[in-house]
Amino acid sequence: MPHSQFLGAGDGRWTALDRAKALAWLAYTRAVCDGCGTRADEWRPELGGDRFAYVADSHTCPGCELVEMERAQVPEGPDGRGVKIGLKPRREP
Repeated sequence: MPHSQFLGAGDGRWTALDRAKALAWLAYTRAVCDGCGTRADEWRPELGGDRFAYVADSHTCPGCELVEMERAQVPEGPDGRGVKIGLKPRREP
C-alpha cells in the first residue's frame, strides 16, 4: 500500500514520494541490528553518534521464561526436530 493511500489520499498508485519513502524505510530497516535494535551510526562519533549512546537494561519476561522452560523439555535428536514452542491464552473452565 503506498504511503499516500495509507494516509487516505491518492488513487492507489505509487507516487515518486511514496517510492522515496519506501526506499528510505527499507534502507533504515536494513541498517538496524536484528540482535539489539540499534544502528551502527548511533554508536560512531564520526557519524554523529556516541560510543555510550545506550545503557544496558535487563528485565525478565514471564512468557519467554515459560517458553525456555518448555524448550528444555524437548528431546535432543530426531524426536526434537521441528518442535515449535509458543504461547496461547489459558482457557478457564
